[in-house]
Amino acid sequence: MNVLPTTRRHEGIFGLLAASAIISLWFLSLFFLLSNGVTNLPGWLILPAILWQTFLHTGLFITAHDAMHGSVFPDNGHLNDAIGRFCVILYALFSFRKLQTEHWEHHSHPASEQDPDFHDGRHPEYWAWYGNFLKHYVGFWQIVGMAAVFNILEHGMGVAVGDLLLFWVLPSVLSTLQLFTFGTYLPHREQPEGYRDQHRARSNDYGTWWSFVSCYHFGYHWEHHAYPFVPWWKLPRVRKKR
Repeated sequence: MNVLPTTRRHEGIFGLLAASAIISLWFLSLFFLLSNGVTNLPGWLILPAILWQTFLHTGLFITAHDAMHGSVFPDNGHLNDAIGRFCVILYALFSFRKLQTEHWEHHSHPASEQDPDFHDGRHPEYWAWYGNFLKHYVGFWQIVGMAAVFNILEHGMGVAVGDLLLFWVLPSVLSTLQLFTFGTYLPHREQPEGYRDQHRARSNDYGTWWSFVSCYHFGYHWEHHAYPFVPWWKLPRVRKKR
C-alpha cells in the first residue's frame, strides 16, 4: 500500500519548514510574552496566550518525535537528529538519544510490560498512569537543570517570577498532559473488547482540524504505529487511505 506519493526531497523540505515554523513561533511567542508580562497584556489575552504557548511547546516534542523516526529530514540523518536534539533540549532538557531508544521500545512492545510508556498493568487510572509516565522520563538532574534555567531567567535577565510560571512553566506542564492524553492514554488504554492487533493502539475520530489542534494529529495513533516513518503532517492522508 503506497501512502507516500510525494518524493523524499519534497517531504524533507516540508519537514524542515514545519520544524522551523514551530521552533521560530515558540521562540518569538515566548519572547513576546516574557518581555511584556502579565501587567502589559490585556486580561482577556492571558488564557489564550497560555494555551497557545502550550500548543507550541507540544509542537517542539512532536517535531523531536518525528526526528526519532528520521522523518523531519530523511535525506540527512545528522541534520534530522540535530533538530530533534535541539527540540528536546528546549522542551525540558531531555536526552534525545535516550528518548529515541525508549520510544522504539514503545513501538516494539506497545501496551505491554516491556513498553516504557505503559502503565505496567497495575495503574490503569489516568492520574496514576500519568504519574508513572512522568516518573519514568523526568530525572533529578533534569529538574536541577530546569531550575537553573529558571533562576538565570529570573535573576540574570530580570524576568518576573509570575511571568515565568504562567508562560513557561505552566505551558510545559500542560504540554505533558496534552501529549500523555492524546498520544498515550487514549490510544493505548485497553478497551473492554481488548486490543485488536499487534499495534495495540486506536485512533480518535476527530476531523483533520481538531486532530491538529488536539495534538498535531498524534491522536491518529493506529496510523502512526502502522506507518511509523510518516511525519505528523501526513497522518491525515494516511488515515483517509486506510
